[in-house]
Amino acid sequence: MAISTGGGDETPMSDINTTPLVDVMLVMLIIFIIAVPVAMQTVEELQIPIFESVDSEDKVENLLLTVTTTDDAGLTPSLTDTAYAGASRNGECRVFFNNVTPVTSQELYDRAFQRLDDIVQREGGIEAIMQDPERIPQVHIRADVNTPWRCVAGAIFNVQSAGYPTVGFISNPVDPNG
Repeated sequence: MAISTGGGDETPMSDINTTPLVDVMLVMLIIFIIAVPVAMQTVEELQIPIFESVDSEDKVENLLLTVTTTDDAGLTPSLTDTAYAGASRNGECRVFFNNVTPVTSQELYDRAFQRLDDIVQREGGIEAIMQDPERIPQVHIRADVNTPWRCVAGAIFNVQSAGYPTVGFISNPVDPNG
């Protein structure tokens, strides 16, 4: 604590007493040191239910796009050529329609437009599909972690130009155990 000794000018003391702050922080640190291991033990005992996957009869036909690039040698990912070394930030963009067919930018637009038009016509037209927004198909994009944004943005632009209103991203969850 600071004590005024008298004499001198009568200005108020502007020093902050940090002792209570340090005391509170030490108490909180001790609480967290005790509480975190207890919380971790209870989380490890969590049992997640397992359900059998069943295909829905009224499933919307979402469009799946895989976006990647060529590797440093200019090779494209494929099932037959295993020399592909992984996506390169300087590689050429590669988009796979429904995760299988490689397409160019114009082919992506054309196929996406035709596919959406077929679904809308089969559902009875724009008015009929707008009555149930859950029936409107979406685009799901899976991109390699090293794929530059320009490739992903180009795919998004093409499918939204083709008429798909919703674009989402698919990611792979990281295993915390390793």
